[in-house]
Amino acid sequence: MPGTALRQKFSRPENDRQVMTSWERFLQGDEPGSDALRRLIDDSWRRCHGKVDPTRDQAPPPISGDPLYGLLEHSADLIEASASVMASARDFLSETGTVMVLTDAAGVVLSIEGDTSLRDPAENIHLMPGASWSEASCGTNAIGTALEIGQAIQIHSSEHFCSGIKRWSCSASVIRDPISQTILGAIDISGLTDSYSRHELALAVAAAGRIENRLARREMNLRYRLLDHYLNRLNQAGRDGLIVFDRYGRAVKANDRAAELMTHLAKSRNDQATTIRDLTLPWRDGKLAPEKMPSWVDHDWIEPVTAEGERLGSILVLPDRSALVRRTAIRDVTQSAPTTDAFGRLIGAAPPYVAAVRRARQLAKASVPVLLLGETGVGKDAFARAFHDMGPNPKGPLMAVNCGGFSRELLTSELFGYAEGAFTGAKRGGMTGKIEAADGGTLFLDEIGEMPLDLQPHLLRVLESGEVCRIGENHPRKVSFRLIAATNRDLQAEVKAGRFRMDLYYRIAVTSLALPPLRERRSDIVPLAQHLLAQIAARYDRPAPQIGPEMQRALEQHDWPGNIRELRNALEGSLLICDGDRLEAEHLPHDLGLAEMSSSETPQSDQPAISPLELVEREAIMRAIRAHQGNLTSVARELGIAKSTLYVKLDRFGLKESVAILRTAQA
Repeated sequence: MPGTALRQKFSRPENDRQVMTSWERFLQGDEPGSDALRRLIDDSWRRCHGKVDPTRDQAPPPISGDPLYGLLEHSADLIEASASVMASARDFLSETGTVMVLTDAAGVVLSIEGDTSLRDPAENIHLMPGASWSEASCGTNAIGTALEIGQAIQIHSSEHFCSGIKRWSCSASVIRDPISQTILGAIDISGLTDSYSRHELALAVAAAGRIENRLARREMNLRYRLLDHYLNRLNQAGRDGLIVFDRYGRAVKANDRAAELMTHLAKSRNDQATTIRDLTLPWRDGKLAPEKMPSWVDHDWIEPVTAEGERLGSILVLPDRSALVRRTAIRDVTQSAPTTDAFGRLIGAAPPYVAAVRRARQLAKASVPVLLLGETGVGKDAFARAFHDMGPNPKGPLMAVNCGGFSRELLTSELFGYAEGAFTGAKRGGMTGKIEAADGGTLFLDEIGEMPLDLQPHLLRVLESGEVCRIGENHPRKVSFRLIAATNRDLQAEVKAGRFRMDLYYRIAVTSLALPPLRERRSDIVPLAQHLLAQIAARYDRPAPQIGPEMQRALEQHDWPGNIRELRNALEGSLLICDGDRLEAEHLPHDLGLAEMSSSETPQSDQPAISPLELVEREAIMRAIRAHQGNLTSVARELGIAKSTLYVKLDRFGLKESVAILRTAQA
């Protein structure tokens, strides 16, 4: 009876002690023997018996890195459709003692939002992205059991099969494909036992319904775009047969000749004829061809259909003549393959650097969010540029933002932009933020570890929903970009310390690339110095001098805590005081602690080495000096410091001779 079936879905906490007794009897080999035990729970326990350890107290360790990224990419449609639901959970479940969990069809967690007070208890049982909560992994639980039986269910306390999870209460509903009705995943509401409410199951069912509706709207929109794209082709195909397939390989449209030609071609290959409705061409993302094709279908007859970088489907061209129709791929008009290897511009042959470049080339072609890891000055910005130039949208914009270079308010405006009148001093007409400006290209967020904690959820929402709202606006704007982030911090440690959001970390760090510091690639220092010296000399409109043996030895011996940025500054300072065509060790700035290593005759500096932070300051002063041709009054005014302070810094950074040379050149 419907009423009985409905009651089977809900837990009854008042029966908890009796259910616990039934569980103990069941593990001892006896029949549970209690009316308090629901049939769905009894069936689940029997499926788990002998396969799942009843003493388990957490899910298996979660996957991470590239496997997790691959999972998130494979589930991108489900994640996007659930973005607004999960965002609502972040707000409305914040003080309820519960969290909302999204999983794929195998029960692997994709996203989790809700009350942050549950973060530690949830992590203790591995209720986190990448962890599997299938029935086979964790025994009876709402996620795994709902996926197993294909319907919503609530599981409370002692109803769980594993003892270590019995302090939890959870309610889950499956999410189905709106067209094929296959299970795509599950949505779950979980909390400790005292958070139990029958309404949680209703919330899970309602959330699953909202996600399914968004999936249906998206699927119909893609199908309309697919049919619109090929409408003229279908009407003007001549004697050829055309069959249009959606991105899942399902036939959605065909012209009048298709059925006849399909039957003829199948018979010519002694293959069993089928109807167009039953013909499928399953084509997974990243594959160059469908996984399974009838023997009579030639690969050259299949054309993928893409628009704005998104695959809409494919078309099968059935020729009406003996000559095969050569395949013409329909390419996105916004895309063009780069003709040069952007990574070839990077200088380095040391094994750790070559390995980093090799991995970067592998990652560049896909729209993969990449987290660049490395010390200050290792060249993360150069890698970001190469990723963009070798990526799927090299002609799109590359927008870079240093998250550590702005106050919270300025960074918010820089990233998200603002509407006219959003605040006092806002520009007329508003301002486009870097996120919006990166649409169709690449967004490079340097020093992302410096991003204020309260700003991180807003960035996460953009990444999950593909929409951005300017400050002072209510309507979202669609954006599509590749994200490249960089940091010199240990973000995992930052997450543990509560200074960086775990969900944002998983979003940006699923694929990472570590760049070696200069001291770990000493064989590259001299070739890199020669390359940088040529660039610096060209800026000053003079020939690049040679690097003498003593200077080469000094460069190779230094540890370069500021890496390439420090090397560039040292070379620039050396060039400015060199009158000949050869740089020697004596031209190196003494404050960098280099000259004393090159020769015992070179006097040692009493000043401490410049820190990485001071290197950035030195670079800013040098830019201002060049811009104002050595006019120190103008330099101090631009930098916002007193002239006396500027003199102290010139002495500290060894720039007095550089100023004198510029003044002489100007005179």
